[in-house]
Amino acid sequence: MHFPQQRPRRLRRSETIRRMVRETILQVDDLIMPLFVVRGRGIRKEIPPMPGNYQLSVDQLIIEVKEIAALGIPAVLLFGIPEQKDAYGSEAYAKEGVIQQAVRAIKDSVSDLLVITDTCLCDYTSHGHCGVVEEGTVKNDPTLKLLAQAAVSQAEAGADIVAPSDMMDGRVAAIREALDTSGFEDVAIMSYAAKYASAFYGPFRVAADSTPQFGDRRSYQMDPANAAEALREVAMDIEEGADIVMVKPALAYLDVLWRVRTAFDVPVAAYNVSGEFAMVKAAARLGWLEEERAMFEILTAIKRAGADLILTYFAKDAAQRLRRIE
Repeated sequence: MHFPQQRPRRLRRSETIRRMVRETILQVDDLIMPLFVVRGRGIRKEIPPMPGNYQLSVDQLIIEVKEIAALGIPAVLLFGIPEQKDAYGSEAYAKEGVIQQAVRAIKDSVSDLLVITDTCLCDYTSHGHCGVVEEGTVKNDPTLKLLAQAAVSQAEAGADIVAPSDMMDGRVAAIREALDTSGFEDVAIMSYAAKYASAFYGPFRVAADSTPQFGDRRSYQMDPANAAEALREVAMDIEEGADIVMVKPALAYLDVLWRVRTAFDVPVAAYNVSGEFAMVKAAARLGWLEEERAMFEILTAIKRAGADLILTYFAKDAAQRLRRIE
């Protein structure tokens, strides 16, 4: 049938009818809030390119996660920022590392909040790369042992999910084996399976003090031009034991997210990264767009493209608005 029998605008006449026929529904349960943890006490330092996000000492982190839990957000993703860094990122797998302390504190205070830990070395290494560096080259296989140690250490502290973000080949298998042999077979792995060498990570590197001291990460993170390669990466990680797979960044890779969603029957996460967040915040401050509408348009697009879970610095803002709507 065609016009005038068909008039699609009939179902757009009011907010009520638009809501009733809406195809994609964003929920608070879809959201994961990333957080940055530092040593010390009483520290709540705003991250300049990421307004509303902070470097938090553990005592301030607990205040933050209680607020997050009260909003109904089910999970947080933790990044640690150590006082001292070394060539092997040893605080990533230290029993009293900043992340390990943070996980224990959250579990003691907000036990039902799901705690996901970023499992990588870049935040902890003096050179800023995600693996062991020898003669100026990031070495894959020597890095796997350290990543496995980090995952076990995080699980011992109480992490519910470990999230390897390094993009080393074989790291999911190494982590799965280490967790299982250490008695943590119930700890899940959320793999950064398709992580691109993106320009949109800039604000994060300020937040985590993780800018590489030489070169870049294009020898191990994916080429932004490639999509079929992402499917191979995801397939490998699932075969190695990943429970959840992630596409990162989200907004510039919605096509990749859709391909992953249609090709694999596992939960799929997408990371709405710091640069995507910062662009909206900056434009809104200049009056160039409406922040709340842009936020929801982006998050809805990510879900519409196939994400079951969305990691986003907008999580608190979105949850507050969604609760008002309810």
